[in-house]
Amino acid sequence: MKLHTKFSRQLSQNIDLICDFMGNSSDFIVREITTGHKHAALFYLDGMTDMQKVQDNVIRPLHDRVSSDEITLPLLKNAILDIGEASFTQNFEDALEQILSGGLLLLLNDTDEGLVISLPGWEERSITDSKTQPVVRGPQESFTETLRTNTTMVRRRVKDTRVRLTTIKVGEKTKTDISVMYLHEVADLKKVQDMISKLKDMHVEGVLESEYLEECLQEDKQLTIFPLFYNSDRPDSIAAGIMEGKIAIFVDGSPFAILAPAVFVDFLQSAEDYYQSFIYSSIIRILRYICLAICMLAPSIYVALTTFHQDMIPTVLLLSLSAQREGVPFPAFIEAMIMEVVFEILREAGLRMPRTVGQAVSIVGSIVIGQAAVEANIVSAVMVIVVAITAISSFVIPSYTFAIPIRILRFAFIGIAAMFGVYGLTVGILMLFVHLNGLHSFGVPYLSPFANYKSSEQKDAILRFPYRTKKKHRKN
Repeated sequence: MKLHTKFSRQLSQNIDLICDFMGNSSDFIVREITTGHKHAALFYLDGMTDMQKVQDNVIRPLHDRVSSDEITLPLLKNAILDIGEASFTQNFEDALEQILSGGLLLLLNDTDEGLVISLPGWEERSITDSKTQPVVRGPQESFTETLRTNTTMVRRRVKDTRVRLTTIKVGEKTKTDISVMYLHEVADLKKVQDMISKLKDMHVEGVLESEYLEECLQEDKQLTIFPLFYNSDRPDSIAAGIMEGKIAIFVDGSPFAILAPAVFVDFLQSAEDYYQSFIYSSIIRILRYICLAICMLAPSIYVALTTFHQDMIPTVLLLSLSAQREGVPFPAFIEAMIMEVVFEILREAGLRMPRTVGQAVSIVGSIVIGQAAVEANIVSAVMVIVVAITAISSFVIPSYTFAIPIRILRFAFIGIAAMFGVYGLTVGILMLFVHLNGLHSFGVPYLSPFANYKSSEQKDAILRFPYRTKKKHRKN
C-alpha cells in the first residue's frame, strides 16, 4: 500500500487505512461523530493540536448540527465550522503530512475528499534575551524554536511591502518547514532563486537545525573551516541584513537564522556597534581585530621567539624568561600544547556542565591547574600568562562559529612556529590570506570589501562612520 493512495468513499475503510499508516500510536486520536445524520471522523495528534479549539470550533458545531440538510465539506468549511486556515485534499500523503504538522483531518462518509484544518497547539518557549550575542544597549530579545514567531519578529522591524517570504519543506523524514525571506528589489533575485532551487533540490533525511542547511548549501569546491554563512538568534541583526539585500533562512525548530552571503567583516561586527557612539564602536572594532591576532598568534609567536629567535627578545626579558623556564622539562612547544589542550578541555567542560556550576568549575579549574602546573615545574609562569591572554581574547570575537576556526588555527600555527620559527609563521599567514581570498559566499568574495575593493562600503568595514555619512548600514 502506497502513501499517495486516494481516499475511498467508505469512511470505515479510510479510518482503517489511516490507522495502519500511523501504526496505532497512542497519541493518535480518531474521533467518530454524527453530524446532520451523516457519519464523520476526526483525526489529530494529541499534543500537536489545540484541544480547546478542536472542542469549541470543530466538535461542538458538528454536534449542534441537527438539520436534515445535506452536509458537505464546503458547507462545513464556509458556514458551520468556526475555523481559519483550511484546505481540501484527496490523498493520504497530504492529509497525514498536515496531521503530523499539527492539523486536524475531517472525513465524511460517502465522500472521497477530506478537509484539513490547521489548529497547531504545541507548547512554545517564550521570547527571552540572546544567550550567544548579548548586548548592553539594544533590543533584549531573541528568536525561539517556532518558525512563524521568528519571521514575525523580523517583519515587525522591517515594515516594507517588498519583504517576501517563501516557505518550502526539506527533509524526507522530518519535512521541516524552511522559510526564505528577502527584500524585493534590494536583494539579488538571481541569488534568491538559486538559494530556493538548492533548498528544493536538497536530498537529506532530515533537518533539525540550521547547520544542516549551511553544509548542504556550501559549494562543493570550497573546503574550509571558516563559516560561509552568518547565523544569529537576534531579530535585529537578521532584519538589518535583509535591509542590506541579504537573504535570510529560517528553520522551524531552530532559534538561529542564517544570512547569506556573509563576508569576513560580518563576523567581527556586533549589533551593539550601532547602538553606541560611532567613536566608541570604531575603537571596539579595532580592539576586536587586535584580539583576533592575539587569539590566533600569541602562543605561536612566543614559541617561535623562545625556540629560534632569542636575539629578538630584550636582554632583561630574556633573562627573566630563562629563570622562569629553569627546571621545566619540556620545550616551549610542548608547554604551549599542554596548556592549550587543558584550557580547551576546561572550556568545553564549562559549556556542557549545568550553568549553575559550569562557570565556577572553569574559573576555579583554570586557576588551580595553572598554579599547580607552575609550582610543579611542568610549565613556566609566562606560558600560563600567554595562554590566559589568548583565551580571554577569544571571547572578544562576537561570533562563536567564527571563533572556532581561529582556535583550530592557533594549534596549527604553534606547530609551524615550533618547526620553522617566525619565517614559517609569515608563510603560514600568507597562505591563510590566500585561502581566504579564494573563498566565496554565494558569489561574494569572502574578503570583500577589501580584496574586492569597494570604496562605498569602507565606511562600515573596520571603522563605523556616522549614520549621516552613509545611506545604509549593517547590524550584524
